[in-house]
Amino acid sequence: MTATQEPPVHATGVPGGGFTSGDLALARLLVDQVVDDDVSVLSEADLIDQIRQIESLQSSLAALQALRIRAFAQAHVENRLTDDRADADELHRSVVAQVQLACRVSTAEARTRVANARDLYAGFGRVRDLHIAGQLSAAKVSAIALECRDLDARRRRQVDACLALHDLTRLGIGRLRAMTRRLVAEIAPDRFRARVHTARAERRVTLRPAPDAMSYLTAYVPVEQGAACLAALQKAFVEVQVNPAPLTRTRGQVLADTLVERVTGQTTATAVNLEVQVTVPVQALLDPTSPLPAEIPGLGPVPADLLATSDGTKALRRLLTDHGLVTGGDSRRRTFTGLLATLVRARAENRCTEPYCDAPIRHLDHIHRTADGGRTELDNGRGVCEFHNHVREQPGWHVARGPAGVTTTTPTGHTYLAPDPP
Repeated sequence: MTATQEPPVHATGVPGGGFTSGDLALARLLVDQVVDDDVSVLSEADLIDQIRQIESLQSSLAALQALRIRAFAQAHVENRLTDDRADADELHRSVVAQVQLACRVSTAEARTRVANARDLYAGFGRVRDLHIAGQLSAAKVSAIALECRDLDARRRRQVDACLALHDLTRLGIGRLRAMTRRLVAEIAPDRFRARVHTARAERRVTLRPAPDAMSYLTAYVPVEQGAACLAALQKAFVEVQVNPAPLTRTRGQVLADTLVERVTGQTTATAVNLEVQVTVPVQALLDPTSPLPAEIPGLGPVPADLLATSDGTKALRRLLTDHGLVTGGDSRRRTFTGLLATLVRARAENRCTEPYCDAPIRHLDHIHRTADGGRTELDNGRGVCEFHNHVREQPGWHVARGPAGVTTTTPTGHTYLAPDPP
């Protein structure tokens, strides 16, 4: 499954192929005109000038988008606060979900954009001006805003004034972030200390896919603990270096192998002892020479012969696929359990099936609700993250399966088609 898909089908009365604003439509027209220009007549200096201008324009458009996001959030909340049953957290979740779909980004990125749009107009006057002028990119503005996220408007204005003493346009994201963090620590030491304690409480370990049948194992821990872990791994490499046996591994390989061995308690890093769910194309079983790879849901394709050779006692639970589709089953239960739940998750590669969302599956949802007569079967099941499972329960949201696939309709009437299975 991929988060890339065709543009959304808009609600009645909204053009499906362009902007509703005349000025924005002109900007779109200009891009369409210059994209086919003959660039062979331009010098290298001319091309660099245009690249800089386009970068500046992207920053200005991001600032304009932030203004529109802020206006939408205000309108969405104000139009629903008259309802006594309205909940502020649910309204915020609805705003984030609609921005996520409109911008075709992840939920985390949508949260960041909504928060940045709010904070830019609550104390960051100078930073906002640079952003509108195209001199600060959205990424740099986001780095500044994130460091000041829990400050009130008065303290943000203090940080903004201190930042204005420097030429921010010459600084990279890392320096901007470090400078802002130091200012927050000086201006609001109580908030800075509270953030440190909060961050320590959120320590965690995550796993995400990497290219070439690899993965990123990330530990979010206090800085001194992270430094201690790295020092211990580096010490292990020194011990290997002084060993009279020939050194056959690089420094990075020794550190990675030592990490796996110490975390799992294995004698060697390759002695993996666990059950791995793998989807295997039926064509690969019928033809041993088939180039089609197996796939670990959520982590990506893996050569089948690589999975078959291991020093450990790894068990492979194989789920057959035909042209990328996991074959199914049904159930009379009201919830997805057992093999059926495994099939629903595997079909979605353990990723949320809402458009543009790649978060891990946390809930198995009935597309056609059981309360409305929906059955607990593969075709009526979908895997979603916790965020989108809750969003669906709010007024104005609707999910249905149609001829083209599963669609989500938002309170504004916009309709988005879920990504196809891989």
